[in-house]
Amino acid sequence: MIEKRDFYIGGRWTAPVTPRDCAVIDPSTEDPCAVISLGSEADANAAVAAAKAAFPGWAATPPAERRAIVARILDEYDRRKDELAGAISLEMGAPIDMATDSQAPCLPWHLNNFLRAFDAIEWTRPLGPHAPNDRIALEPIGVVGLITPWNWPMNQIALKVIPALLAGCTCVLKPSEESPLNAMLFAEFCHDAGVPPGVFNLVNGDGAGVGAVLSAHPDVEMISFTGSTRAGRAISKAAAETLKRVTLELGGKGANLIFADADEKAVKRGVLHLMNNSGQSCNAPSRMLVERSIYDSAVETAAEVANSIKVGPASEHGRHIGPVVNKRQWDQIQGFIQKGIDEGARLVAGGLGLPEGMNKGYYVRPTVFADVRPGMTIEREEIFGPVLSIIPFDSEEEAARIANDTPYGLTNYVQSQDGARRNRLALALKSGMVEMNGQSRGAGSPFGGVKASGRAREGGHWGIEEFLEVKAISGWAPDLAAE
Repeated sequence: MIEKRDFYIGGRWTAPVTPRDCAVIDPSTEDPCAVISLGSEADANAAVAAAKAAFPGWAATPPAERRAIVARILDEYDRRKDELAGAISLEMGAPIDMATDSQAPCLPWHLNNFLRAFDAIEWTRPLGPHAPNDRIALEPIGVVGLITPWNWPMNQIALKVIPALLAGCTCVLKPSEESPLNAMLFAEFCHDAGVPPGVFNLVNGDGAGVGAVLSAHPDVEMISFTGSTRAGRAISKAAAETLKRVTLELGGKGANLIFADADEKAVKRGVLHLMNNSGQSCNAPSRMLVERSIYDSAVETAAEVANSIKVGPASEHGRHIGPVVNKRQWDQIQGFIQKGIDEGARLVAGGLGLPEGMNKGYYVRPTVFADVRPGMTIEREEIFGPVLSIIPFDSEEEAARIANDTPYGLTNYVQSQDGARRNRLALALKSGMVEMNGQSRGAGSPFGGVKASGRAREGGHWGIEEFLEVKAISGWAPDLAAE
C-alpha cells in the first residue's frame, strides 16, 4: 500500500493540519492501492499564503531564468517517466502501454510547446506606429488556483502549471482525489528541478474541502478548472465574490460528421477515437452523424469495430481499453445505456453489465447505439464512457443543425473528401475546435470550447496569456536602455 498523506507547501512536504485519510482505488481490481489525506481549509490557506509570499520574487525573476528552471522539469520526467506512467495506470485505469505512450508523455509534449511559445513573447511591446510612446506590458496575474481532473491527469497538470510558472505566477494545485499519485510525482519533479519554495504548491482534497476554498479565496487572483460543467458553474459563482479571473475547460458532446465521400477508415477511426481511454475524454466524438446513403454500412462497421475491442486490466500490456475510474462512474454509464434502450435506440454492440468473463473491476462493454434520435438522453448528455450514438442525416445543413443542437461546444469532427464542404462546416460548427479527416491539431494549437464546454484556451501562447494581465502604458521613453 502506497502512503502519501503529506502536501507540498512552501517547498517541503507538510503533514495535513487535520489528517483525513482517503483511499485511492485501483479501478481494475476495486481494491485500495494507496492512501492520501484530504486537505482542509487550513491546508489550502497555508498553501495560498506560501504562494502569496513567493509571488513577488518569482514575478521579478527574469524570464530567461524562469524558463531555465521550468525546462529542468523535463530532465526529471526523463529520469522517472516509467514511474509516472505506472502511477497513472494504477490510479485511473489507463492500460500501461497507453499510460506510457500517451498519458505520461503529455508532460514533455506540452512543456516543449510552451517553451517555444514563451520564446516568442514580447513582454513589453509597442502599441503601434500611430502611438510611438505607448507600450503594452504583460505581467503575471498573481497567485492562481489550479483544479485538475482524473481522466487525463498529467495532460491537465501540464496545461495549467507549466504556463502559470512561465508567466511568473505562483500556484496551488488541487488534483483530483481519484488520481493524486501522478500529481505528487510532478511535485517532486518541480522540487528537484529547483522551482523555488512557494512557487508551486500541492494540496490534495475534494471540491468542498479545498476546491471551494481556492475558488473563494481573496488572495487567489485566478482559478483554472477542468472538470464537469456542473462544478464549473459552482466555481464561477464562488469566484464572483472576489472578482477573480476564471478559466473553465468543461464537458463535451462532440459530433463526428461522416459523409458518403469519407475515406474508408472514417467510421473505424471514429469508433476507436471514442473508445480510447474508455470513452473518458471531454473531446470524444460520442455522436456519429452519418449520411443516409452509407448509414447501414456504417452501423455494421461500427458494431464490428466495437465488438473487436478488448477490455482488460490496466496492468496488462496490449491495445485494449481498461476500466472506467470508479463505481460511481460505472453506475452512471450503466444508467445511460439503460436509458438508450428504454428510449428506443437500437443496441448493435455491447450493452449492460460487465464484459464476458469479468466479475470484478469497473469495466464497461464497448457499446454502440444506432437509430438514435436528436433529443434522446444518450444524444444530449455527456456519458463519459465507451458508448457511441449513431444518427442518420440527409443533408449538410441537417448535419450541422444536429451537431450544433447541444449545450456543449468543445470539439467537432468532419469526414469528407470535399474540401469546400469541409471548410464550410469548419466555420459553421459551433465549437472551439474542429478536426477533419483524422488530422490532429498542430503543436501549440489552443484547446478549449464554447457554451457549456467552457471558454478556456489551453496550449501554446494562448495558454500562457491566460495567466497574464495586459497593462497599457503611455508616455514611455523609447530611447532608454530599459526598453
